Amino acid sequence: MFKKQSGFTLIELIVVIVILGILAATALPKFIGIQSGSRIAILQGARGSVTSAMNIAYATQTSQGIGSNVGITLDGVSIAMVNGFPSSNTPVASGIYAAAGLSSDYSAVGPSATSVTITVANAPTPNSCAFSYTAATAAAPAGVGASVTTGC
Repeated sequence: MFKKQSGFTLIELIVVIVILGILAATALPKFIGIQSGSRIAILQGARGSVTSAMNIAYATQTSQGIGSNVGITLDGVSIAMVNGFPSSNTPVASGIYAAAGLSSDYSAVGPSATSVTITVANAPTPNSCAFSYTAATAAAPAGVGASVTTGC
């Protein structure tokens, strides 16, 4: 008596594995490109947020007639001000980072009296997926630097 066996032959299994390998090889670069593009978009959004927050804080302080180094409150958050613009060297909870409402998706690197670098936290090389905020001085207003996206 013969027993009928069912299943896949070795050739069928190898063909399926080869097809899956080809699909993976074509899909992986697209997936990596999508991730990089999304981190660049996140960075550009943060840059726009910082620029808007800088201008709103300046306008709020000016319209209320408050001194240029006196802190203000935006949406219930106290913002430290220097020369009419948000500070760059204060803790994250009270400087430009807080004024822009940035989340834990970003990090503030090297805050000093003159500038802070905002990076995308989950970027492969965060320092190359960043932009800088330069604090105002007595001679010049605050500014937001160009985005660096090579490490996104």
